[in-house]
Amino acid sequence: MVEVPIAGDASIFVRRHGNPDGPRLVLSHGNGLAADLYYPFWSLLEDRFDLILYDFRNHGWNSLGPSSMHNISVFVQDNDCVVKAIDQHFGYKPKIGVFHSTSALTALIQANRENPFSALVLFDPPLCNSDDSEERLDFESVRLSRSTRRRVNHFRSENQFSEMMGYLPTTRRLDVGVLDLFARTTLRPSAGGSGYELRCPPDYEAQIIKHIIVWAVLAEIEDPPCPTKVIGADPTLPFSFLPTLDLSEMVGVDYDFVPDATHFLQLEQPRRCVEMTIEFLANHGLVQR
Repeated sequence: MVEVPIAGDASIFVRRHGNPDGPRLVLSHGNGLAADLYYPFWSLLEDRFDLILYDFRNHGWNSLGPSSMHNISVFVQDNDCVVKAIDQHFGYKPKIGVFHSTSALTALIQANRENPFSALVLFDPPLCNSDDSEERLDFESVRLSRSTRRRVNHFRSENQFSEMMGYLPTTRRLDVGVLDLFARTTLRPSAGGSGYELRCPPDYEAQIIKHIIVWAVLAEIEDPPCPTKVIGADPTLPFSFLPTLDLSEMVGVDYDFVPDATHFLQLEQPRRCVEMTIEFLANHGLVQR
């Protein structure tokens, strides 16, 4: 594990798992979540890949800092620090980025500025493919930002949290073990000394959602700087973060979706997501089938 200094007198804990002799995958998480929550997905890659995991600031293993530095622009700068630290501490090798949702959007913006990746696999990123999609995404981001700010942020126990998540439309497709993992990776003991609270507070999560449309437009998915695969949720299902956009008509976008999977596709169907990842990388000669 490496503690990487970032702006604002903060740091990000970068962890290494898997096979150090394999191709290197760099993985992170969605808004309000944590890299360890994706264990059902990335554990299936440990035998053949050198896995580098990290949480965004104010998430997961990292301490809570000021909300004034909790935004996509700062996340991109943080990513630059993380990439340089990976090469410095673990030795240089080509890096394949495997990201979900907000981290996928951040990595794409980073790559469009100065690309550190040999390939990108982006799971259900918030993107736009038309004026209509942009308008719809903007409407939903405002609505979801308001509802996120009203989320409960204190729980008597991890079990109370996982039981509540089991009833929510957005997470009821997850099995009990994943819901328990959800609690362990996204909660921390309350600062007040009683019960638990979210590692990434609802106000912080809502702050990202509120401004996501601006960054979704700036991401420029039409002409990615390296081989890029977008793997979406099933666009026919009710969404759980923002509307899943069907990008199949976009020229230059290698797009697929996972049938019968929501925004949490890597947690609901991890094996299928791994298969699609490896197939894409093999098609570009980056791994053996």
